[in-house]
Amino acid sequence: MSNTKKQFDKTLLTLALTLAVFGLIMIASAGVLYSQTRFEDPNYFIKHQFLFGFIPGLFFLYLFSKIDYHFWKKFSIPFFFASLFALVLVFIPGIGSDIYGASRWINLGSISFQPSEMAKISIILYLAAWLENKGTEKIKDIYEGTIPFLTILAIAGFLIIRQPDTGTLGVIIMIAVSMYFVSGASVGHIFGIFLAGLAGLAALIMIAPYRMNRFLVFLNPEHDPQGVGYQINQALLAIGSGGIFGLGLGHSRQKFNYLPEPVGDSIFAIIGEELGLLGAGIVVIIFVLLTLRILKIAKAAPDNFGRIVAIGVASWIFFQAFVNIAAVTAIMPLTGISLPFISYGGTSLIFLMAAIGLLLNISKQSKI
Repeated sequence: MSNTKKQFDKTLLTLALTLAVFGLIMIASAGVLYSQTRFEDPNYFIKHQFLFGFIPGLFFLYLFSKIDYHFWKKFSIPFFFASLFALVLVFIPGIGSDIYGASRWINLGSISFQPSEMAKISIILYLAAWLENKGTEKIKDIYEGTIPFLTILAIAGFLIIRQPDTGTLGVIIMIAVSMYFVSGASVGHIFGIFLAGLAGLAALIMIAPYRMNRFLVFLNPEHDPQGVGYQINQALLAIGSGGIFGLGLGHSRQKFNYLPEPVGDSIFAIIGEELGLLGAGIVVIIFVLLTLRILKIAKAAPDNFGRIVAIGVASWIFFQAFVNIAAVTAIMPLTGISLPFISYGGTSLIFLMAAIGLLLNISKQSKI
């Protein structure tokens, strides 16, 4: 346990809890009819998010804030392999569950667990420990740095793309490359990884018809508006009808079984509809402020491990929020990835809150 007497970062905690509490409010608003239709209980989603996401999330936030973050450096290898094992379990009948053609969840009785959320934080901790141990000179070397880095990424990436979950894979790659870059990697190697990533993405789009359809809809939102283009068209309709000030909290029309996944991937569209450009803009600003606060913690971290971990968490929150919002607003193809802290999903919220707790501990031991 940490013996430091320094105060925790109250600004970081306030920003994160603001997003989490706002998420509960929006899930309660957006999920009423969806809950009633699926579970015959208008409060199903808000109750589950509160009981199985927010409350345990607060516990893990507190726990991680009290544990000296250097502990996770020692534990990073078993934690990483445990997350890989969990990613394998989703494919085992009777343990993993297939929903909408995707194997992304483990069912433990009445509790569902999404291993890819655990993979995000475990990869951050493992890579931070690995990159610190390597040192800048070895990281710049293609054989000592780049090839082993890509091997680590390929192992986790293979299991995630098999689910399939292209959005999560993309976020994990962005997290990993950001950490690799700030650790002193060669710019040429980073550029090579970028080009390889684009080629890999193009291949993934071409081999899967549903990905190709999403890409075609991105190029032309009017393409098949009652089929593959339905979700993005309804999302844009929701955002557009909200105007500057919105229709008012609880007054969304699209949540009445028009917009798919109103509490999940599409919740930002409901925010835009009910709270307007002003409300949606404030949410974006809070994400930017949260990212900047984490980067400040990274800059003041007492060692390289803490600095790289903080960069990883900042990348996770920023890139995942960006991808979700960009997809819902048709700036990029639809990906099916959640909005951090806000979308429905207990596993995601728990690990995000744990990451905030980890940052709080780093900030308590900072140099300034």
